[in-house]
Amino acid sequence: MDLVLDILSWIFIVAGGFFGITGAIGLFRFPDFYSRLHAASITDTFSVGLIILGLVLQSSSVLMVLKLLLLLLLFAYTGPTAAHALAKSARQAKLEPLLGDQTDKKGEAP
Repeated sequence: MDLVLDILSWIFIVAGGFFGITGAIGLFRFPDFYSRLHAASITDTFSVGLIILGLVLQSSSVLMVLKLLLLLLLFAYTGPTAAHALAKSARQAKLEPLLGDQTDKKGEAP
């Protein structure tokens, strides 16, 4: 049973790391602020959730599980709230999203 929990835990931790790296790559690859914000906020929340779930499976004390779940609750509320605040302030600053037809002659976004 311990081996199954260890394997399942490491699957969650590695998957969380993969989604975190994918979100970081999205920050460099996407063309405008809004798509970068979307990539960062979605993968950030999901990767933290998977990593904390993997750590919950690894922990042996109930107090540690409660602390990890409290952290998960904190990240689940603050991550999307921060992304919403950034998007709203960018919209109020008249930062327009890049549309599909706004490319230069090479086919690249400005």
